[in-house]
Amino acid sequence: MKATPTITKTERAGRWLGRMWHGVARRETRAIHWLAAKGLPAGVGRLLLWGLKFGVLGALMITGFWIVGFLLVGTLVVWAALNSNDASEAEPEWREGHSGFGLYDKNEWRHDMGDPDDP
Repeated sequence: MKATPTITKTERAGRWLGRMWHGVARRETRAIHWLAAKGLPAGVGRLLLWGLKFGVLGALMITGFWIVGFLLVGTLVVWAALNSNDASEAEPEWREGHSGFGLYDKNEWRHDMGDPDDP
């Protein structure tokens, strides 16, 4: 057994998060005491801080919703642009038209060379 145990990265991250949480809780308690010193009851101060927390959480959720919505719409637009067949409609294609079998565009104009009456 080692004399000094090694601390893993996850344990270090957990300790850091714990210190952060403890600091936030300490500042929250100081804010409640400051509001109580200004004449506001402590219960109302706690209620105000909870309202502030829920307001921030709601704003983050709304922001996240809109970001996800924009990303989803952008993804759908890119997918539709990549899967559209507009270029193939503009190109002439081989088919039977008013002048016989040949290379026709979408306006029924024949593009291949040759006389349609030749056998």
